Amino acid sequence: MTNPENLSVQGRRLLDRRSFLGTAGLSTAGLGLASLLQSDGLLASDVGTAGGKTPIRPSIDPNNPYLPRKAHFEAPAKQVLVIFCPGAVSHVDTFDYKPALTKLHGQKPPGIPAVTFEGPTGNIAKPFWDFKPRGESGKMVSDLLPHLAEQVDDFCFLHSLNTDTSAHPQGENFLNTGFTMEGFPSFGSWVTYALGTENQELPSFVAINDPRGLARSGKNNFGNGFLPAAFQGTDFNAKNPPNNLHRPSGLSPAADHATVDLLQRLNAKHLELYPGDANLAGRIASYELAGKMQTSVPDAMDLSGETAATLKAYGVEGGSALRGEYAKNCLLARRLIEKGVRVVQLFNGSDPAGGNGITNWDSHSNIAKTHAMQAEIMDQPTAAMIADMRQRGLLENTLVVWATEFGRMPFLQSNGTGRDHNPDAFTCFLTGAGVKKGFSYGESDEFGFKAAVNPTSVYDFNASLLHLMGLDHERLTFYHNGLERRLTNVHGSVIHDVMA
Repeated sequence: MTNPENLSVQGRRLLDRRSFLGTAGLSTAGLGLASLLQSDGLLASDVGTAGGKTPIRPSIDPNNPYLPRKAHFEAPAKQVLVIFCPGAVSHVDTFDYKPALTKLHGQKPPGIPAVTFEGPTGNIAKPFWDFKPRGESGKMVSDLLPHLAEQVDDFCFLHSLNTDTSAHPQGENFLNTGFTMEGFPSFGSWVTYALGTENQELPSFVAINDPRGLARSGKNNFGNGFLPAAFQGTDFNAKNPPNNLHRPSGLSPAADHATVDLLQRLNAKHLELYPGDANLAGRIASYELAGKMQTSVPDAMDLSGETAATLKAYGVEGGSALRGEYAKNCLLARRLIEKGVRVVQLFNGSDPAGGNGITNWDSHSNIAKTHAMQAEIMDQPTAAMIADMRQRGLLENTLVVWATEFGRMPFLQSNGTGRDHNPDAFTCFLTGAGVKKGFSYGESDEFGFKAAVNPTSVYDFNASLLHLMGLDHERLTFYHNGLERRLTNVHGSVIHDVMA
């Protein structure tokens, strides 16, 4: 028998029959009261999101996590293509026309900071390329991007974007995951977690990396964070297909099929032993998808059926080798959308160990040369891909997003040839399903230095993208470490003014 002297005061009270019965009686009464309150609808509601709304967590079959699921509400966009330009494209040299820069060229008016991200500042600099009115809307776009400029009547520009950081890794993280820190799910992962995909032979989310490699934040840009691993982006491009697609030469088709059949039977028996193990089911589903990709991915990557006119329009030949490789990536992106992949993220630029405008848009020096080099790679293939998708009717159900992590300053750095990072104003554009055409939302100030009219945060931007996909950014959550996590954290408002 336990010695009462070795028990705490609370423990000794439990040995007292009267105290034990009294505690049990009160506990039973509490349970009864809770039941009565529940039946009368007087209990507090379930835990809500930061906005007070009830979370919506998708019902996912662990045996097939990629099955298509219904959106929160009817929306025009069923798929999304994100064109991401790492390095920070200069808005004042592309889409955000600021005549004041020409007027004050070479001057240093009051209000310009003495030091920015990379050091001392120089003087105001006019755009390095001339701006001209384009299309019926007369939208002013620079000569740096002549092919995209031809389509401005179909684009919806957001000119008052601003972000929380001026560093590239954190900026990429923030735009693509909603947080400056690593370890959070990417936009594509949230969408596929919520909606699954229509094509069960291909990944639900594909990241097409630049021919030069990964962006500065690497796989975090398309990672799943704390969401189930099934929803991470599968990364490959036209030059580098996924590994192990082809059957080894020493293995016959019959032996290969027999091996697959055996694995399926073994996996099914193993799953029967652990019917509630969602992680195990998800891993099995991932391996089964990998098996299907051995035939579906080569078919998607086979450009031999593309016409000579299409290859010419995309710029596969006739330009730099990098433009040709990026053009093939654009063709791959269109083909994946055409085959029903839910989310495609297409990168134009890489930066695993720097860049300085050579491998991406980060033009701290000689912006006239480095931005021109990146534009030669990006402009024609991107414009051709968008036009091709429109001609094929794909934009009726696909949202296209062109984005960069922040902008660049209206004044030069002290070296006199480059522009520093600008987190306070930058431009992105949308086109396709659900957005207005030939429309501009928000304005930066007269210099393009800070967002001035309808300032738009990255939270607002991502909230709007989810809304266009039929998802409520305040209710799409995943319970993690005691918090109802979401892409927009506890912030963000949908920009209804940009929606058709």
